[in-house]
Amino acid sequence: MLRQYELIEKVCSYDPTADEALLNRAYVYAMRMHGSQKRASGDPYFAHPIEVAGILTDYRLDTATIVTALLHDVIEDCPVTPQDIEDLFGPEISELVQGVTKLSKLELSSELTRQAENLRKFILAISKDVRVLMVKLADRLHNMRTLEFIPNPAKRERIARETLDIYAPLARSIGCHRICSELEELAFEHLNPVARDAIRRRLEALRHDQGGAVSLVSQEIAARLEAAGIPARVFGREKHPYSIWRKLQRKSIGFSQLSDIYAFRVIVDTEDACYRALGVIHRAWPSVPERFKDFISTPKRNNYRSLHTTVVGPKGMRIEMQIRTETMDRVAEDGVAAHWRYKDQSYGFDAEAQAAAGGRDPLVNLRHLVQVLEHGGDAEELMEHAKLEMFLDQVFVFTPKGRLVSLPRGAMPLDFAYAVHTDVGDTCIGVKINGELKPMRTQLSNGDVVEVIRGPKPVVPPDWRSLTVTGRARSAIRRHIRQTEKEEFVRLGRATVDQTFERAGKNRQNVSLRPALDRFAVGSEDELFEAVGRGRVSPAQLLDIAFPGLNTAEREAAAALRRIEDGKGARLYVRGSGLTPGVSLHFAECCSPVPGDRIVGILERDGSGLTVHTIDCERLAEFEDDEDVWRDLQWTPEAERNTVARARLTATIKNAPGVLGQVCTIIGEAGGNIANLRMHHRQQDFFDVDFEIDVKDAKHLTHIAAALRANPSVETVDRAKA
Repeated sequence: MLRQYELIEKVCSYDPTADEALLNRAYVYAMRMHGSQKRASGDPYFAHPIEVAGILTDYRLDTATIVTALLHDVIEDCPVTPQDIEDLFGPEISELVQGVTKLSKLELSSELTRQAENLRKFILAISKDVRVLMVKLADRLHNMRTLEFIPNPAKRERIARETLDIYAPLARSIGCHRICSELEELAFEHLNPVARDAIRRRLEALRHDQGGAVSLVSQEIAARLEAAGIPARVFGREKHPYSIWRKLQRKSIGFSQLSDIYAFRVIVDTEDACYRALGVIHRAWPSVPERFKDFISTPKRNNYRSLHTTVVGPKGMRIEMQIRTETMDRVAEDGVAAHWRYKDQSYGFDAEAQAAAGGRDPLVNLRHLVQVLEHGGDAEELMEHAKLEMFLDQVFVFTPKGRLVSLPRGAMPLDFAYAVHTDVGDTCIGVKINGELKPMRTQLSNGDVVEVIRGPKPVVPPDWRSLTVTGRARSAIRRHIRQTEKEEFVRLGRATVDQTFERAGKNRQNVSLRPALDRFAVGSEDELFEAVGRGRVSPAQLLDIAFPGLNTAEREAAAALRRIEDGKGARLYVRGSGLTPGVSLHFAECCSPVPGDRIVGILERDGSGLTVHTIDCERLAEFEDDEDVWRDLQWTPEAERNTVARARLTATIKNAPGVLGQVCTIIGEAGGNIANLRMHHRQQDFFDVDFEIDVKDAKHLTHIAAALRANPSVETVDRAKA
């Protein structure tokens, strides 16, 4: 724990104008207010705010932010009011402390609706002053560093999941790579320790084999640049386990096939030297096609700037390189925190220096979330859309007039239309990409010129939700269709309740739902069924209220996971255009769609009904020129809750004793249930296994596949597509 004088010395070392008296007063006040409170580790509680303040001094933040860090828990945990803080420390610090206090309540929420409401306050607070977010990120970072002291495993998992889903993406959105990376690694350690340990063991073996080569490659690159008259610092770095895990999730390759475990950073003096260094490197070694990215001319949304390239370097090694200036490097690591400095006899955020460095307002990304809030919606929608809006894998496209628009990778024309303006998205009826009419499901690529074709009035079909990936677009579409979809949710909720009652051996017609209407404060059964369809009320709750004397067997039968299968019940799980009465619904065996997959329907010409495929199914190529048979579909909320679906994976594994057992154990530990397996192509060294696995959704399946890829006995894992 930092002592009082040490903390003040650190602040004064970068801010000579720091108010030492204010810092002293805040330090003493925090210690006195927290008094004898203890943390789970047994340490005095006041050590926590002091450590949070210490983290922020590493980022050279201003005095008000450091004081806020010292006081950030006093309103929540001590008999202190906002007025007390304002009287003692002034209105600026009082407002900052209140902002962080509202964020802290997010962690205390167990119900989704309460969590969403606190997320609203969260976003509004940080969109006004990024210092609130910096304090909260430092607070979460210190809590994650000490997470092992929390005795409750479920609570540790919840905090780690929340860190990975919300706080790490927020850190990335304002460019704080150092904080983001540490948060991800700490969360990964608690959420998937088996996979993390497997990756670390493989990294240690790789380090033993290739560690010397990294030093030699760095020296070779530096020598080439020096010969060309370009002063540079060159160093290699090993990627973090979580970064590798993410790549194993995204790509259908094994660990041994990853070519960029090591990355090399080239730091030069000027922007011009970046491009000159790139030329030297490309002349010295052949570049890998489609692996060059220029984030200097088109910075990422979080102001990240660098040149990325991959070359086949010395000894045939594929080398990933990042070329940037010292300023770019600091912004890449510290993000918005890189622009706090002493200027004009005061210390604070230097917006002019930030703009001069080629960046944008660091709060732009967060203000996009405010627009999501303005469209309303229930708690589940808000959480989903806010998380979507924080994704940062990007494509860069242009309007016909040359305006650059950055979107998440996988974005489609409607995402572009809503990024330009809400009115443009609302009236979009078609799109031209690079001058040609294209389907609305077309994924945008870097450099595309996108022209939106608009109609005279807003027309937003319900199935357009499946044609977007950004939270901003989805929430805007949601606003339009909210009124028109009520009947669908009523039907969905009624069917869900009937199904739950039937599994428990009960009949809804034989009991009054009046107690449930009173309990959930709704005026009619239709409103109650709508609440069930939207996920606000669970059918199990209705069952308990209607039949309070249920025995254990009846409760277990009602709570059993439902399997998503063909048949009359399939409409409970899929909705969209083309699902007219009388049309039967089938799930394609070639791609085995599961909830979370982006799906599309194909109307079979033989009259057999509508077949549901994943959007990347190879069979869809057969229908590319037959637009009439395509139907846009999406999963219902019911499909994403309390259901299992049958998915298929194909793995190539080593032919050795015990390996198949290991693989089956990994699947079981990841929560998958193996329904069937088939071995084929058995050879001396390797053989293939087809697994049929019951999973909750596509994310669950991806998690299982990544866990398998992390095992050294597994060569490849792919989702079966035929």
